[in-house]
Amino acid sequence: MDLELTGRTALVTGGDSGIGWHTAKLLVAEGATVAITDVDQEILDEAAAELPGDVLAVAADLTDPADVERLHREVTHALGDPDVLVHAAGITGAQGLFHEIDEDGWRSTLETDFFAAVRVVRAFLDGMRRGGWGRIVLLASEDAVQPYEDELPYCAAKAAVLSLVKGLSKTYGGEGVLVNAVSPAFIATPMTDAMMAKRSQEKGVDVDEAIRTFLDEERPFMELKRRGRPEEVAAVIAFLASERASFVNGSNYRVDSGSVATI
Repeated sequence: MDLELTGRTALVTGGDSGIGWHTAKLLVAEGATVAITDVDQEILDEAAAELPGDVLAVAADLTDPADVERLHREVTHALGDPDVLVHAAGITGAQGLFHEIDEDGWRSTLETDFFAAVRVVRAFLDGMRRGGWGRIVLLASEDAVQPYEDELPYCAAKAAVLSLVKGLSKTYGGEGVLVNAVSPAFIATPMTDAMMAKRSQEKGVDVDEAIRTFLDEERPFMELKRRGRPEEVAAVIAFLASERASFVNGSNYRVDSGSVATI
């Protein structure tokens, strides 16, 4: 399917690995001009070099408002106003039961997993409004609607992302800027790699066994019984970022193997 992205410009946060990197790869393949951002410039440059075509790599700390403004200046100077914004940057954040997590843990998680989304949308929204066409895709999670007791800061942040998406879609959809969310579950990314490495050490098993027991014990409704592949999430993001999704606004697309148990 031709997604009609030729001539469009996109910015992907969290673009040095995982879902962000695979999304950038697919957008480039579909004809878009792409910029990627993450925290470490050296790692980001290596990631950009592995993508097809010329990809702009601009490191930025999305928890720093001034750095987000610098990111905006550098991207728009080089490429003009992006038509597409994909916000895939995120962290697991503070973990433990509610009474075990202090306020700093909550704040640091929300800074990265919610306020960073607010900042990047604020920075790049006006350019889309001026152009009368835009696609914003924010990464949420199954955790937003199915919270887990040992990672409530992450769950709360992702629930806030869903609310943000719905509010933005109502505010700017009439101007041609469509806003949607994608909610993955247990995708093979560096974030879940770290989770499974920790689990394997705690349980004294290898990583494959840690994954198997996690699926059985913690994610029983993931009917495919495996971790998702980042390219499987990227395919949905690319669709939502395209002209083909011209009547999709304010939606949350789950890419979760059935992990969310409700309808």
